[in-house]
Amino acid sequence: MPCLFDRKAPPIVTTMHSAMPADALAGHPDGAPGASAGTAAPDQGPAEFTLLGLPRPLVTALARQGINSPFPIQRATIPDILAGRHVLGRGQTGSGKTLAFGLPTMTRIAGTKAAPRRPLAVVLVPTRELAMQVTDALEPLGRGLSLRMKTVVGGMSMGRQIEALRRGVEIVVATPGRLTDLIQQGECSLADVRITVIDEADHMCDLGFFPVVSALLQQTPADGQRLLFSATLDGDVDKLVRRFLREPVTHSLAPATSPVDTMEHHVLQVTRDDKFQITAEIANRAGRTIIFVRTQHGVDRLVKQLARVGVKAGGLHGGKRQNQRTRILAEFREGNIGVLVCTDVAARGIHVDDVSLVLHVDPPADHKSYLHRGGRTARAGERGTVLTLVLPNERRSTETLTRRAGVQANRLKATPGHPRLAEVAGAQLPSGVEIPVWEPAAPAAKRPRREGGHGGERRPRRFHDRAARGEGGRGERRDPAQHREGRSATERPAGRGSGPRGGRGGRGYGG
Repeated sequence: MPCLFDRKAPPIVTTMHSAMPADALAGHPDGAPGASAGTAAPDQGPAEFTLLGLPRPLVTALARQGINSPFPIQRATIPDILAGRHVLGRGQTGSGKTLAFGLPTMTRIAGTKAAPRRPLAVVLVPTRELAMQVTDALEPLGRGLSLRMKTVVGGMSMGRQIEALRRGVEIVVATPGRLTDLIQQGECSLADVRITVIDEADHMCDLGFFPVVSALLQQTPADGQRLLFSATLDGDVDKLVRRFLREPVTHSLAPATSPVDTMEHHVLQVTRDDKFQITAEIANRAGRTIIFVRTQHGVDRLVKQLARVGVKAGGLHGGKRQNQRTRILAEFREGNIGVLVCTDVAARGIHVDDVSLVLHVDPPADHKSYLHRGGRTARAGERGTVLTLVLPNERRSTETLTRRAGVQANRLKATPGHPRLAEVAGAQLPSGVEIPVWEPAAPAAKRPRREGGHGGERRPRRFHDRAARGEGGRGERRDPAQHREGRSATERPAGRGSGPRGGRGGRGYGG
């Protein structure tokens, strides 16, 4: 199929918006204000969503969730999307993008039933966690419009996804690899897609999905509507905009409070011998903490090391099955564990309230990763702290990284038990008493009994789904792009995408 809209940069209308005050944002992932947003005056409640052009069932569903006033990015983009314009949204995580594209998309396709295997709208996202979050945010709202929605991602049952597509779903929230796989199997067609949304486009391109996303966009109708949301608009994102968005209107969110004002940044210069002890003292602090390391092996090793000195932590990375990742995140959100050790798979698409500290045990690969990792704290106007442990031969590269990130970091030569660690991070000496390595409890198996008492009925294996119970098993065909969904760029083996070589001071926790 020929390239669509392959021309010089189209004219772009740009609007800037201030962020909503922090008290209205507090406690609401991705900018979905809840009960606290109800502090708005009554005449600015649900009626404001109605004035934007949203139908009554959506407004009612929003009100039931305590969402009574739109965020600035929602107020700006919803009328343009409802009018059929191509929209380019630029804003950081937490600005309200999910509802900004989700509400008008549902409105535009409401009243039309999708044919089997032919969705009416597609939302492309870079990671499984983000896909599930988008679905969780939009699916309850769409029920009042009788809209069917399905998450199509790797690491989850392909058979169930195919069955849903065969019944017909209006909206598909997908990662590029799995959607491509289903299209190649003839189980999905994009020929009827009216609206295509690309969310977190910069991260999608960073993971190498630019060719796959371009191929998917070429399969959607030439007169379809395209919406692209991204924190940055450089590199491959700019190519997507020029090639596939026709005269887009741009809405950029200018935050009322910059991350520099809400975060404290500290670079802790440590020796290799002291690095783990300092990590353990920081992990033993009071409050919710996310620790980033470079590789999956590094995550598993650090969780075990922390358990040996009495610190309870959960590990999260792309090598775990999706049900494990979901349960670990749920335990962290509910406060059953206070420390989450993870790779960059968690830097995007995971939104947990009240994370007061982010610790880079391994410095990130670049300034973008630094900002995305740090964005797990100081959310919704709250304050937070970002710490980076730096070995002697990592100092120069880390200085360059923080400068490019636009942050002024305080520098401290740290040693175990240093009083400044307690001051800036709340660090505490761990008990030293070994505890079991924490793993989330598996849900109780529910197996229907056959007549005759011979156990549960077995479902026939169909749709190339022999590995549905495990992520990336041998029975499930996966193309290279799909394989990348389960592992972030920083989790791949040494080589392309694994970060700078030779400048990190040895293996550390990066394996």
